[in-house]
Amino acid sequence: MTADDSFGRIDDDYPAYTMGGAAELLGTTQGFLRALGEARLITPLRSEGGHRRYSRYQLRIAARARELVDHGTSVEAACRIIILEDQLEEAQRINEEHRRTAESPNPATRA
Repeated sequence: MTADDSFGRIDDDYPAYTMGGAAELLGTTQGFLRALGEARLITPLRSEGGHRRYSRYQLRIAARARELVDHGTSVEAACRIIILEDQLEEAQRINEEHRRTAESPNPATRA
């Protein structure tokens, strides 16, 4: 297995990015990432030394927040929008599951 093979297998939830690395990838400041943490949009894991570590999933959320802030939305409002978007997506997923269940033939209910 090569290093490239193992990198592709890193889980989206694995806290692989330092605060500095995450900020650089997003083109933002470390203070912006701290603000997202204070707003409880993302909660980075901490290394044994107490340093913040971010996952790919958290970076996607932070990138969405940055996109909203870049268009004039306050950090607090951006966080709320993202939370609501996530809740809507989850509700739609649950509704689709219920719809599939209701439409599927269930042999146990046939008499």
